Amino acid sequence: MDRPIFSQVPLQPITSKQTIPSSIRRSNQVQAPFSEHLNHALSQQSTKLTISKHASERLMQRGIHIDKGQWDKIGQRVSEAKNKGISESLVIVKNAALIVSAKNETVITAMNLQEASEQIFTNINGAIIVN
Repeated sequence: MDRPIFSQVPLQPITSKQTIPSSIRRSNQVQAPFSEHLNHALSQQSTKLTISKHASERLMQRGIHIDKGQWDKIGQRVSEAKNKGISESLVIVKNAALIVSAKNETVITAMNLQEASEQIFTNINGAIIVN
């Protein structure tokens, strides 16, 4: 690499009447703390769900269609649930009920709301309703 890593700025004494060039002046904006940037990055990173083979088959068999936008919302909410300590959850959307492992971020099974209304759900420790 022939380019220098940094550029040199000539130093001149600053008097009260001189202004600092905008190219080297520091911004008056307060930067967000590192933890805020980290939390934002983590929340953006973990929004993709894996759909198990079983769940994929159930979605097809039962004619359940969930669009990408809805999957993104479900993924975000599952991530939030995971951060709150939920490991297995029931996710209710407009046309379906999903059992999701928040711990593994995996959809385990899916059913339409008619089937779900006739079920008793066990081994879950959280419920998520996504509109």
